[in-house]
This record gives sequence, structure tokens and C-alpha cells, in this order.
Amino acid sequence: MIEIGKGKLCAGVLAPLTCLIVLCCSVVGAADWPRWRGPNYDAVSTETGLLKSWPQGGPKLLYEMTGFGPGYSSVAIVDGILYTMGDRSATNPQGGSTKAQCVIAADLAAGKILWATKVGSVHRDGGPRCTPTIDDGLVYTVSTDGNVSCVEAATGRLLWQKNLRTDLGGGNNPGWRFSESPLVDGEKLLCTPGGRKAVMVALNKKSGQLIWKCSMPDIGPKGKDEAGYSSIVPARIAGVKQYVQLTNKGLIGVAANDGAFLWGYNKVANGVANITTPIVDDPYVFGSTAYNTGSALLKLSAEQGKVAAEEVYFLDSRTFQNHHGNCVKVGDYIYAGHDQNKGKPTCVEFKTGKIMWQADQPGGGSAAVLYADGRLYFRYDDNKLALIEASPKAYNLISTFRMPKRDGMSGPGWAHMVIVDGRLYVRHADVLFVYDVKAG
Repeated sequence: MIEIGKGKLCAGVLAPLTCLIVLCCSVVGAADWPRWRGPNYDAVSTETGLLKSWPQGGPKLLYEMTGFGPGYSSVAIVDGILYTMGDRSATNPQGGSTKAQCVIAADLAAGKILWATKVGSVHRDGGPRCTPTIDDGLVYTVSTDGNVSCVEAATGRLLWQKNLRTDLGGGNNPGWRFSESPLVDGEKLLCTPGGRKAVMVALNKKSGQLIWKCSMPDIGPKGKDEAGYSSIVPARIAGVKQYVQLTNKGLIGVAANDGAFLWGYNKVANGVANITTPIVDDPYVFGSTAYNTGSALLKLSAEQGKVAAEEVYFLDSRTFQNHHGNCVKVGDYIYAGHDQNKGKPTCVEFKTGKIMWQADQPGGGSAAVLYADGRLYFRYDDNKLALIEASPKAYNLISTFRMPKRDGMSGPGWAHMVIVDGRLYVRHADVLFVYDVKAG
């Protein structure tokens, strides 16, 4: 057992940090998971050779780390370095320390925090929600107070920062604050200030300068003129390169080249919280929200430079509504948790909306979902994890276990899971657990 002490101080914004680790072996040659929902924005891992079932008590716990602070942010992993966000102590350049919202980097092989950089103010309700996006040696985040930040991955040095409201003309900060994970596409950084004047913007990823700003027409009466809690998905649909997003007014598509508003769909919006990241499979877009709303599949078509979105089906809230655990598409089927503040395992036929199966949930609260190697990983609010066969034929619950309780695990277990190099990373606020899910 190796115990590793205080992390380094970097860029004048770090406070002493304790990392407790039990290391089994080093992380070598790990694959990358560089952003929210992974390389293809879909929460689908391409790893194979993973455990088909878990032993009693769950897979082997390799080690755990502390020091990230409160936060619902998931993790990004690139070249063995883990990036996340948390509300924790930071050192003021003028001296003394304060609590701030930070983007944090940790070396997984050494088991230590490399740096933590202040990017915003503390959010009093559970901490940040954004998962950092890593691209070309840079780290991009959105704080709950709307600061879009670019940080140097090697050092944690803050390179530039813009605010979604004061600099980019966004709408009101939503009730649970800005939560999206930013998108990098080529030379552009995309984010969602929200509202009518700047529902989406594209910035130069190196400088933060505005490239284009998309204004949004009235697409219907439901929802608020604000950003939602979802994240943008890039896509080429019906031959048109576009960015698909779920705002608090519903699903929208924005032209990638110039930021022109292409289409909107208001029916799936609710007036409380629109959260789930859309699923895109040309020419279709699937979206879901809770709060007694439901789910919809749209089919997009393009003609004479215009894009139209036609409703294929709508599932009411009793049939299928995803709260905030998100959905994964595997083959011709969607798998996710159903119902308000719940995560009833459900399989939906993508093109028809037919419910193939739906089951009582094995854990408490909502469920975050991840797919890898023929299995669905469900993580519940109460830290119950479930392994479920990804098959439309029948519901097959294979294994379950509950993560241990530690100091610093405040609030519900909402952070989404990540699998990299045969290791399952699960964060709960201040604590990160790393499990060995490689077969053999």
C-alpha cells in the first residue's frame, strides 16, 4: 500500500490537498476519454475484454483518491491524466486562501494532483456540473456562474476566459446554474449562453474571440428562454453539418459554418429542467426530458438550403422520460433509466419508440448509464451500481454492488462513470473510486 501526501501547488491558485491512494499498479497506455460522454459524445466505450459479471461485493477496488471537493462533474482522461472540476480551497494571488470553483488535473500513475486552477465562484448547491473537454493540450470548462475558460493542460495556467452572460449575451443563469460541458470542433469552441439573442456561440478555441452568435426565433410556448443543462452534439444530418442541443425551450439545430438557426422542436421542453444530451443518428435526433414531459424522435430533411424536423413519435411521461442519467444508443435500441428521480432500466426501439422491456430499478434515485463490451453500467444516486445485459430480448440484471461510504461524499451520486484501459472511474464529490473491470 502506498500513501501519497500533499499535491503540488501550481499557477498561484492551489491550496494544500490531501490525496489518499491505494495503488495496485500504474496506469500505462490508457486510452483517451477526452470529453463528456467520451470520444463520440455517446457514452459508448469501445473497450473489450471486460468482466461479463462482477464478483460478490463488486469488482476489485484498485485505489481511491480524495481532494476534488464537492461537484457532480464527471472525469475526462487523456494520456493518463484525469481532469475534473470541484469546489475546493484555492490560494489567492494577493495571499491567503479562499474557496473557489476549480478545474483539476491528477496524474493517475503517480496518484497525485498536478494542479488546480480557479475558474469561477463556488456553487452552493453541490458544486460544478461540467466535465472538462481536452483538446490539443488545452482544457476547456464552463463554471456554474458562466465562465468559459481555457487552461493549459500541462501547467494549469489560465489562458483566456469569457462569461456566457456578460461577454456573450446569454440569457438568465438557469435555476441550478450553467451545467454544460463545452464542445471543441476543429478550431471552434461551442457553448450555450441561452436565451433569444445568443442561444449558441462559437469561439476561437485558442483566443476566445467570437466567431459567430446564433439568435433563436420563437419555437413555442414551453420552457424558458435560458440554456438547459444539456451539452452540444456535433452532427452531419441530412447532408448539413450542424450542432444539436437541448435548451430550456427544446431541441434545436444550428448551422456549423455560420451559426444560422436551422430548426427547433418545443414539444419536448418543460419549464423546470431540460437535461439529457440528445442522441443523433442521421437523419434522426432523439431527445427526452422529465418533469411529466416525455421523449421524441425527429427525422430531419434538407431542401433548398432549409432543414425541417418532423416528429416520428412522441412517448408520454408514463411511457418513457429520462431525468438526468442520460441515454445510450446501442445498435437499433436506446437504453436508459425511466421516470422522475428514478432510473427504471428501459430498452426502447430507436426508430419506432416501442418499449422492448422496462424493469424495477435495482438502486435508489436516478441512474447514470454507460455502455461497454455488451454490458450496460447503471450508477444510482445511492451509489448502487448495476451490470445489465445490453439486449433488446429481455431484461437481464447480471450483477450489483454498492460503493463504500467515505467522508466527503456529500449529496447524491450523480457523476457519470468512465471506463479507460479496463478501469472503471466513479466519482462522488470529493472522492474518486477506481475499479478493475478487466477480465482475467
